[in-house]
Amino acid sequence: MVNYISILDFGSQYTQLIARRIRELDVYAEIIPYNKLPNLEDENLKGVILSGSPFSVTAENALHPNLKAIVNKKPILGICYGAQYLTDYFGGIVASSDKREYGPAHLKISNASALLKDVSAESQIWMSHADSIVSPAPNFDIVASTSTIPVAAFQGKQGQFDQPVLGVQFHPEVTHSIDGKKILRNFVIDICQCRQDWGSQSFIDKTVAELKDKIGDNKVIIGLSGGVDSTVAATLLQKAIGANLYCIFLNNGLLRKNEFTEVIDSYQNMDLNLIPVDASEEFLSELNGVSDPEKKRKTIGRVFIEVFEREAKKLKDVKYLAQGTIYPDVIESLSVVGPSVTIKSHHNVGGLPDLLNLEIVEPLRMLFKDEVRRVGNALGIKKDLIGRHPFPGPGLSIRILGPISHERVTLLQAADHIFINHLKTSGYYDKVWQAGAILLPVKSVGVMGDERTYEFTCALRAVVSEDGMTAKWAELPYSLLAVISNDIINKVKGINRVVYDISTKPPSTIEWE
Repeated sequence: MVNYISILDFGSQYTQLIARRIRELDVYAEIIPYNKLPNLEDENLKGVILSGSPFSVTAENALHPNLKAIVNKKPILGICYGAQYLTDYFGGIVASSDKREYGPAHLKISNASALLKDVSAESQIWMSHADSIVSPAPNFDIVASTSTIPVAAFQGKQGQFDQPVLGVQFHPEVTHSIDGKKILRNFVIDICQCRQDWGSQSFIDKTVAELKDKIGDNKVIIGLSGGVDSTVAATLLQKAIGANLYCIFLNNGLLRKNEFTEVIDSYQNMDLNLIPVDASEEFLSELNGVSDPEKKRKTIGRVFIEVFEREAKKLKDVKYLAQGTIYPDVIESLSVVGPSVTIKSHHNVGGLPDLLNLEIVEPLRMLFKDEVRRVGNALGIKKDLIGRHPFPGPGLSIRILGPISHERVTLLQAADHIFINHLKTSGYYDKVWQAGAILLPVKSVGVMGDERTYEFTCALRAVVSEDGMTAKWAELPYSLLAVISNDIINKVKGINRVVYDISTKPPSTIEWE
């Protein structure tokens, strides 16, 4: 068993980043809600981190972990709210302020600390807090401050604790904290004495062994999409159970142009027991004339279940349904303060496990997206599958604003095909996180030759991101956008105007619906 760090999540927007930074050190990190306890008797658990939070330790709704159970059992590092909570818990003073401190600051190190080893003088750090630590608890020493706050980092006094207790007011996990990764390394490697034994190959070996043990000689089905997550999940399962894996790949009629046949070709020689099912007419018939985006998603979800159930029942003695669930999905389902607001429903296999009386198996549930790609590379999966952009489950239906029809699907497929091909030939496909064309329910006047046209408008969307949680519009060259626009207008009859989306997420989403 690899050793690991547990991160108690108090709802910070940066909690996932803490885990990512630790995993970049080849050390496994798990995120659990603040009101749960890790297994403190586990020798492989080497330390506990208390994350930041949008809450205040001085408020009535402050989040209270079971700190008493953790102190002196494992080393503890508090980050922002976590540091403030440690201060308040041990008798220090935390003061609330109406003015939020957000942005860069510079450390002034005042005492030697293993946590700040090799951190440069005046190192830039990133602040994001309203409360401030006015004075540490009596059994703690200040080890760093800034020009505006007296306590930027602290540690337990010599001989006061059986295990180290430390805190930082800033966020070492963000890239704006220049020596942040070094600080986390000091805690994880030096203070917690973690072995750096987490990586793609160790994950593959461990996961394949666990799948063999769990599944045995039973059969598993999985719905393939041609995307990274389902492909890597299926490949891990194939290594574990071989021919007992059955992969159903549905064409819902809303894939990219030629995607159904191209993905089938990509899966050749992978021994995945591929079952291609062209249900495009069934989906498009149900969606014809549907405009509301939530109704589109729910219709696709319902038809998907109907078709998948029909195909699955042709297979005998299947016990498990596999899913490509990844770690952000798991974390979001464990909200620390109750269910998150629904921005849009997601297309998945909801309801299928109960309907088919199957147990769920999720080989990737502990990986972030970038880790899934690294595992896929280590498994030797083709680059054209591993490098594919994320694509929404409802497909082009949510990139067609307004009613769905065969004509509009064909129009968008043609425009999108031109856009994606130009990104690939220009070398920009691998530089953006996700890209696609959107067909707007807007017609405008144009002139082609000597004739007046009145046709649809197409929007292009390309973003850069690490994990899709935030995204910035991709700064594609004007010359490239001009060629793409010209190609779409000249080759796709029905579109006479092309625009480029330059909004970020947030406030906008990546998809338009």
